This record gives sequence, C-alpha cells and structure tokens, in this order.
Amino acid sequence: MSLFNLAYARATGGAFVLRIEDTDQARYVASSEQQIFDTLHWLGLDWTEGPDIGGPYAPYRQSERLDTYRPFVDRLIADGHAYYCWCSTERLAALRAEQQASRTSDTGYDRLCLGRTREERASLPGFSETPVVRMLIPDDVALEFTDLIRGPVSAPCPDDQVILKADGFPTYHLAVVVDDHLMGITHVVRGEEWISSTPKHLLLYRWLGWTAPAFAHMPLLRNTDKSKISKRKNPAARLTWFLEQGYLPEALRNFLQLLAYPPVHEGTDVASFDEFVAAFDWAKVNTTGPIFDLTKLNALNGHYIRSLDAAELADRIVAHAVREGQWTQPSPADVDLLRRAVPLVQERLVLLGEAVPKLSYLFTADADLVIDPDALAKAGPDAAGVVTAALAALTNLGEWTTDTIQAALRDALVEGLGIKPKFAFGPVRLGITGSNVSPPLFESMELLGRDSSITRLKRLLGLL
Repeated sequence: MSLFNLAYARATGGAFVLRIEDTDQARYVASSEQQIFDTLHWLGLDWTEGPDIGGPYAPYRQSERLDTYRPFVDRLIADGHAYYCWCSTERLAALRAEQQASRTSDTGYDRLCLGRTREERASLPGFSETPVVRMLIPDDVALEFTDLIRGPVSAPCPDDQVILKADGFPTYHLAVVVDDHLMGITHVVRGEEWISSTPKHLLLYRWLGWTAPAFAHMPLLRNTDKSKISKRKNPAARLTWFLEQGYLPEALRNFLQLLAYPPVHEGTDVASFDEFVAAFDWAKVNTTGPIFDLTKLNALNGHYIRSLDAAELADRIVAHAVREGQWTQPSPADVDLLRRAVPLVQERLVLLGEAVPKLSYLFTADADLVIDPDALAKAGPDAAGVVTAALAALTNLGEWTTDTIQAALRDALVEGLGIKPKFAFGPVRLGITGSNVSPPLFESMELLGRDSSITRLKRLLGLL
C-alpha cells in the first residue's frame, strides 16, 4: 500500500503522510513502530510528514491525539448519530454465539442499549460499568460508492460500529476519518478488506459535514495456491524477512510494482520506481488478487545484483553478512579478500546471503577445510595422479596469476596426462575448495595464494 500511496503522491506533486494508528492497545507492540520506519526507509519509501519528522498536523501517532477525537464523539451523540452501549464482552460473545447457532442473517449488535439510560440498562443482564460508543446506522445507509480502482462498488450493510472503546481510545473507524479530514488527506489507498467499512466512514464524513477523500482499495496478495497470504504462516508477509534473506530494496520495490500492475516497459519486468511513478495510472491496477511469486522476485534480485558495480555489491554483502550474523567482526584483510572475490560469484548470486557461504573456502584455514566426503568418494582412481601432476606443475611456478595457473595446469593435466578438461580439474577443485562445485577455480587459487593452494592439494593427496 505504501508503495502505491507514494507513487501517486509523487506523480501528482502531493505529500505522503505516515501516521501510526495505534489505538488498539491490546495488539500494540512497542518495537513495531521502529520496524515500520526502518523497513520503509530501507525500501526507499520515504514520507513527507510523520511521527519522526513532524509536519503541519502533528502529532502523527493516534495515541497522542486522544483529546482530538472526544469532541467529535460528543457531537455525534448529541446529534443522535451515536449512543452509549453498556453491554459486557460476555453478553456480546453470547449474542454472537446465539446468532451463529440460529444461522440468522442479522449478525450485528441487537441495540439493547439504544434509547436507554445508564440506570435502565444497569437493571438488565450483561451490564458493564464503562460504556463504549456506537454509531447508529440508519436503515437507508448508502452502500454504494465509487472506487478509484474498481469503479462503482457495493458494500454489505454495516452494523452499529463501536467508535469509542471503554478504554477511551477511538476505534480505527472514527480515528481515521477525523485524522484524514484534519490532516487534509485527499486520497486513501488501502486493502480491499476495508471495502465493507467504507459505508461507515462515508456516514461519519456526512454526519460531521466534511468532504470525503477518494478511496482506492488494492487487491490482497495471494500465495501460489491462490490462498490469502497470512503473516503467521508465510514469513514473506513480513518486510523484514526480505532484508534478512538478502534481497535488494530496488529489486523488491520493482517486484511490488508488478503486483496488480502491468510492467512499465513492454517486454521486460525491470523498471525503476521513478519510471513507475511517471507512468502511474489507477486505471491500470488489476483488481484480481496478485500471486506472490518468489521465483519472479528471485529473478529480479539476481538481475539487480548483476547490475551493481562489484565494489558496491561487496559493500552490501559485508553489511548483510555482519547484520545477519554470517560474519562476526571480519578483519580488514577478510573484507579486502571478499571485495576481490565478489566478481567470482556475482553472476551466480540470487541473494546477498549466498555470497559468504559460496566463498567460505577462501576464509577457512587450510587445516580446517572440510572435504566433501561424497565428492571424495567419487574422485576416481586417477585423482591421486592428477593431484600429483598438479603439484609438480605448480610448486615451482613463477608468476602466480589466474592465467599462469590455468596454463600450467592445462599443460600438465590436459596435455601431459591426456585428460579432458571436464575431468582434469575436478580433483584440483576438490582440494582447493572442498567441493566439486565452486566459483571459478583458477581465480580462486590466485586469491588463496601459492602456499595455501599447495598446502590444500597436499592435504587432499594424503586423503586419496
């Protein structure tokens, strides 16, 4: 939602407002606010006004605006559009259970408190000392409205929604209406699950004599099996998950642009956020819930990784590895080695988090290098001879570079032993990296240096 909000704000020269809607204190998590700041900044979705930077309509935390809402609640009560409700949570739970058991079509509040004084209601069962305030939904409430994305929309008939809770906090429904009006919000972009609440919000705007903003209800994301994405079941529903895995913000931003929106450029999914903004049009948004396809995201992430300058990619890999605990206090020498090794894996990376594991053999002491037992078992009867010939060719090699290493090994193994290149270098790779699959061999040997390379080959020869 934030991405599409920001795109439209920038496309029209407007302001993107970040407001913390924390009126549900039972679900409030103190760390969530900073997480919102951090992940949106990481994605490059920066706001014009918000709790951390202020703005003309501060404060931007609803919990700090409680005095703002009460006068409007009192006004709605005085005008007959709202009323006090003293029903206990137990009575409301029993009412819902009864309605479900009878399968009645009327599942809303039964208005037991409507028109009663506190004393009259106290004489009835299920009384709570501290009341809430409910909207009085009229029988002729308008259920249709025009949506920027969907056109004419018809919502279900609402019940008497609570707008002020017993703890003195407003519910989302009242708070957003009041805040959107007072903060000059002209467009509200939110998920389609809020379509059913829009008639309540439009009622509040009408009762308070305010002009309602335009609404755009985005489709909900779906898993590949077309089920709704759940934060409890799908870790990808958390923005921080993408940071932890090693996705680039520009790749994730590009991916999110493609959800419910066609590619900006014909024939390619790749487009910058600025290009997305320049082409933005609500009419292009698809109302069908988009599939959250990690395969497409991985392809985009690989593209953006390959597009980076090797030095910048190295910086991002180091930052990710340290932040995620892959690397604990790397030495300057290790960081320098990683910078030189990044070009070996850049074309093969999908995630930043893959780099350090792929290059781990470069940062492992020679004696600690683990030789893959399966690869060792499949090395073949000629492996010892291959390693012996390789050692003879490399021990007195003059200049230790990728080209000279490759030439010496090719001459000794391919020409000298008559082994095809596909098989000639396999045992050498196993000794150098511990695996039969690795980044480019000769470049790796140059980075390791002569002493480590020869030490590792001798160690493998002993195992063979």
